[in-house]
Amino acid sequence: MTHPIEAVIMSTLASERSWLLDPNLLKLVHQCRRLIQSEFGVKLHLTEQHLEERLADYAGKTRSPHLIRTWEALKAQVPQLSVSTDPGEGQPKRLYRGQVIEEEPGTRPALPNRTPRPCRGKPR
Repeated sequence: MTHPIEAVIMSTLASERSWLLDPNLLKLVHQCRRLIQSEFGVKLHLTEQHLEERLADYAGKTRSPHLIRTWEALKAQVPQLSVSTDPGEGQPKRLYRGQVIEEEPGTRPALPNRTPRPCRGKPR
């Protein structure tokens, strides 16, 4: 027996994802998932709660023009995917090998305090 809250969440999720019932849109989502898995090694499932955000996140990190084109085609056909849910999306993020580097605002990595040493063999 499912809990009443779980039933509400599942029905809300189903109504929000009704666009996945369109075979053409589902094909585009499958293409995105396949490209994300081949590039990042991450397998996204259609039943994930934040599928749209994760697709958008990986589409923003990718180097694949095919994934970018597929995601843009999907966004053009599903208007609710174009709505940004990330408040800091306008700010450029630092990436290292496709992963976002978290950095606190106003802080910079500290350099170690070193005193210059003379080169060996060269008198100062």
